[in-house]
Amino acid sequence: MVSSRLADVAGERVLTVPNLLSVLRLAGVPLFVWLLLGPHADGYAVLVLAVSGVTDWLDGKTARWLDQYSKLGELLDPAADRLYILAALAAFLIRGIVPWWVVAALVGRDVLLAVCVMVLRRRGYRPFEVTYLGKAATFNLLYAFPLLLLAQAYPGIAQITLTFGYAFTAWGGGLYLWSAVGYLVQFSAAMRRPVPTSAEGLDRLTG
Repeated sequence: MVSSRLADVAGERVLTVPNLLSVLRLAGVPLFVWLLLGPHADGYAVLVLAVSGVTDWLDGKTARWLDQYSKLGELLDPAADRLYILAALAAFLIRGIVPWWVVAALVGRDVLLAVCVMVLRRRGYRPFEVTYLGKAATFNLLYAFPLLLLAQAYPGIAQITLTFGYAFTAWGGGLYLWSAVGYLVQFSAAMRRPVPTSAEGLDRLTG
């Protein structure tokens, strides 16, 4: 009982080092967008992505090293990833770096899953748990974006960076869509179950 209460208290913590790192990542999103659409400072935009990647790695490590797990951290980390992906796709579409159908497929995937999460919450379930397939998709896309930007910033290496950038985009995009199939299977299974009580909904996850 005591350990359970301690776990609940730990999960409610807000002012932690990992959460501060996640907030720093989120603060970089508008700067990233401005660099891409304002001065077209693609080299600096790549630097922002690099800093974001380092803080992403650090927040997970510090959460384990300092035992600073929190429920807020569980929300902030994937939220930052999604915002960077959506921001990059929107900017790339405006600048003509990637075709519209790629953006439509990836953004449509996120919109569809967001609707599913809202329905799950109304039925008393928690959101989907992030899968390794989803993490791999995000990893590939966040590698693709700096490579595509490097091609814009340094035309002399564009042939190499575009080749790898489009490869990571294809792999990441394919995994991103395939991971959505797994989430939709979970959603379908949850919809076939009886509506849980509020207590059950806290314990029964769909992932």
